[in-house]
Amino acid sequence: MRWIAWLAALLLNLLPCHVVLANDPWAPFDTPWFERLSVSDGLPHSITTALAQDQRNLVWIGTMSGLVRYDGYRMQVFTASDSASGLPDAYVRNLLTLPDGSLLVGTNAGGLARFYPATNSFRHYPVGKGGTSDRKIYALAHDGDAGVWIASELGLDRLDLHTDRITPVPTDAGTSSRNFSVLQDRAGNLWLGNNNGLFVRFAGTKNFVRPRRPHGDVDAVLNDGIWTLHEDREGRLWVGSTRSGAVYRDADGHWQTVDGFSGYLPGQERRPTVRDILEVSSDTVWLGTDGDGVMSYTPGGHGVRPLAHDAAMPSSLPGDSVRALLQDQSGNVWVATDLGVARHTLNARTAFALLPSTQENRTLANTNVRGIFVDTRGRIWLGMSAGSIDMIDLDRAVIRHLQLGGNQTRRDVQAFAEAPDGTIWVGTQGLARISPDTLTLENSVLPALDDKPVLHLLTEGQQLLIGTYDGVYRYDLRTHALVHFEHDANDARSLGSNTVRRIAQIGNATWYVTSHGISIANDILQTRGFTNLINQSGDPQSLPNNLVSSVTDDPQGGLWVGTYGGVAMLEPRNAGEPYRFRTIGVAQGLSSQNVNAVQSDDQGNPWVSLPNGISMIDGNTHVVRNLSGRDGLRISSYVYAASARAPGGELLFGGLGGLTVIRPSWRPTDTPDPPLAITYATLNGLPLAFGKLPRPGETLRLGPHNRSLRVDFSLLDFQAPTETYYSYRMDDFDENWIEVPRGSLPSALYTNLPHGNYQLHLRAQTMGMQPRVFETVVGVTAEPRWYETVSAMIGGGVLLLALLIGVIQLRTLYLHRKARELQQQIDVHTRDLVSANRRLDELASTDGLTGLYNRRRFLELAEGVRQLADDGGACIALLDLDGFKQINDAYGHLAGDEVIRVCGQVMQAQSREGDLVGRYGGEEMVVCLTDGNLEQGLAMAERIRLALAASPIVYEGQRIAITASIGVAAWRTGETLSQWLSRADAALYEAKHAGRNRSVAAK
Repeated sequence: MRWIAWLAALLLNLLPCHVVLANDPWAPFDTPWFERLSVSDGLPHSITTALAQDQRNLVWIGTMSGLVRYDGYRMQVFTASDSASGLPDAYVRNLLTLPDGSLLVGTNAGGLARFYPATNSFRHYPVGKGGTSDRKIYALAHDGDAGVWIASELGLDRLDLHTDRITPVPTDAGTSSRNFSVLQDRAGNLWLGNNNGLFVRFAGTKNFVRPRRPHGDVDAVLNDGIWTLHEDREGRLWVGSTRSGAVYRDADGHWQTVDGFSGYLPGQERRPTVRDILEVSSDTVWLGTDGDGVMSYTPGGHGVRPLAHDAAMPSSLPGDSVRALLQDQSGNVWVATDLGVARHTLNARTAFALLPSTQENRTLANTNVRGIFVDTRGRIWLGMSAGSIDMIDLDRAVIRHLQLGGNQTRRDVQAFAEAPDGTIWVGTQGLARISPDTLTLENSVLPALDDKPVLHLLTEGQQLLIGTYDGVYRYDLRTHALVHFEHDANDARSLGSNTVRRIAQIGNATWYVTSHGISIANDILQTRGFTNLINQSGDPQSLPNNLVSSVTDDPQGGLWVGTYGGVAMLEPRNAGEPYRFRTIGVAQGLSSQNVNAVQSDDQGNPWVSLPNGISMIDGNTHVVRNLSGRDGLRISSYVYAASARAPGGELLFGGLGGLTVIRPSWRPTDTPDPPLAITYATLNGLPLAFGKLPRPGETLRLGPHNRSLRVDFSLLDFQAPTETYYSYRMDDFDENWIEVPRGSLPSALYTNLPHGNYQLHLRAQTMGMQPRVFETVVGVTAEPRWYETVSAMIGGGVLLLALLIGVIQLRTLYLHRKARELQQQIDVHTRDLVSANRRLDELASTDGLTGLYNRRRFLELAEGVRQLADDGGACIALLDLDGFKQINDAYGHLAGDEVIRVCGQVMQAQSREGDLVGRYGGEEMVVCLTDGNLEQGLAMAERIRLALAASPIVYEGQRIAITASIGVAAWRTGETLSQWLSRADAALYEAKHAGRNRSVAAK
């Protein structure tokens, strides 16, 4: 029957995305996630004022202290300059890209300028006669032909792009001289947002008039100062005012109010100024306000949805004063605020995170989601840390917060079950109970278990099964009888372990998931005689690992088991046949072997939560897809088996970071392929103008001198930049692709290229549910030096031949006289060669910057340690400098080198004699304790970390603080060096996400 599920999935995917979202019960909880750009990322000022995307897909950001060109990784800043070719004023008010690739820049006090990428320079337009009416430029808009409308403090002007001349445009006598906004619609009507209200010059007429409008809130808005105008895809004209909200004119010419945001507030209280308006999708318009953040509105809908700064949520808008909105070619929405720029990826909707915030009725009580349960009414129960219970009511779009009391106060909640009468049983330190109607919470309902942490609950009829660290308790809800059964070391068919993590009803059997395999009972009343499934050494079809975390069956009858050795898929079997599994692990594409929770979607595809993310396994092909930020995955680590399937088919995973909701059937809308573009280049040390950067298929030419080349490149979709992997290769020069280290700026660097013609290949690989590989090829021509030309080589050959003949004659005479000296010279050279070889061996094993072992030598020595080590008798500590990118950006790469050098010195000083200290790569260092347990490794890591924090360096008069995050792993018997390092790297990753500047032991 699996083909029916395939057909259903196909039909669902063919539905327009906005139709699916319109019926999405999670929409009220799915708050846009904003990535932030701030001064710490390179912005020259926190107040950002304007946004634009040029023809090459780069984003320009106007601020109060300059103009920024941004490629997703680098910010190139233009500040105000007295030069005739510089930016005339630091306060950029608005930006407009032009068809020839140039950029118009409207400033606050410097008038209008035009940036030419062919020369990286600005042209200043005059003010007054032959120029703009005033130096303060409020708005710029295309006129639909070859011109630009310019709204300023003292009038309206038009720039003719053919002649590059500006002429004034007369307006009606009823208008004010101050014009805030201007827009020419698709019908040719020219709309003017004025300090005295809205005016229009209809196509084919010469005068500006007030448009006809109904009385009431529409009239109040249109008579107010009109700050912004926007025409959407349906031909609706949106109008934002200074004090009275916004309205829109539909395609039929009728004015409509924005429910809850048109007209003055009661008592004539003013509303925030609407600074910009943007249609972000076919059914959603964003109104950017000065003080209340963004108002999201569906035309004809009921009320606006505020998107505002929330101090408790770093993913909210950075500030509530919004000055500009932009949707780029990849569908991302950019918001310019007074506290930096925010970027939201509309297409990242496969997953979203539900977190705590100040809006308590639609957010979590805390981030620690330890258990999830869906009751028969479709309500979702979340077990939290510190005795908190959250109940998500999708029908009412609210979250109710409950709190345990008594001796269960502040006890973690890990399990729920629903009794036949609808009562919700809660597993915590003992058991609690919740009334299904009043939500009254009764603490400590079974005193015999008050000292038992409950890991899982399952009801079957009147029987309540309770999984604990002390085996299983079975409680009869009718008779209140309590039965306990546990592991018996003398009975191979007793419970596999006393730690019972999950209990599942699979068909007619009860499966007990333990820390030592799975115990299967044919009857819920069975207390021994189990069929036990464990890992059998040498049998690849047994369970891959005895530490089992979860089990689920899918709608097509498949069964999936999560273990700490990967996901085990049960092979088809008949009654009485042995249980055989197929394992899907790291070798098949999972990012980790440690599976915390597995949950199947409606199409039979299992989704698994891992210590470093969430993955989906195709139920038919078993191909693995790892979710990324491009899919909306915001919580990167999961440590609990908390998972469930929501009533609508969504999948829920809990962890330390909150609740992740997965929409398995979501498919992003089609957008144009983003370009993989060269965004900056230097030839022989000289920057190339932006307009001369080569596009795909074009050629870079290097002069005959240094022949050095640096190329910065980027995938210009601005999505999940840290999860995009870059590499490059020069044909006929590089043997293999050169990988750009993760976290480094994507750049290709070549020095002293031999003369010739090359092809430079640039590659970007994206992660996620729809992984893609993008490649760009540009030509590189390195011109020959004078002595590398054909004529010079021929002349040199003739001269060399003549010299050779003369030398041969002289050499014959000379050799007779020097024969005796030759042996002496050979002896001297032999000694020098031995010394040189010794020195070369040292250089080949040593990092030139720090003097530590380089990566190759360290790994060789560490492998020797591993082969001789006892279990837990050697440790590796992997260190990564915190904020190293910001140090490089703020102080320069030479300062970064000094930081790395000092770090190496500190690590050597804090290590013991005989320990191995090396540079692992970039800002990563590594130490191997050749004889030390995990406790000693952590102690050494802490010494290093504290010493670094106490050892700021002073570079060129500037004090640079150093902190580091360290992951420590002790060697385990049977573990390869790669696995050993991977566990240390996972601990380092956990240290980073726990706040940096800390040491974490690997699990």
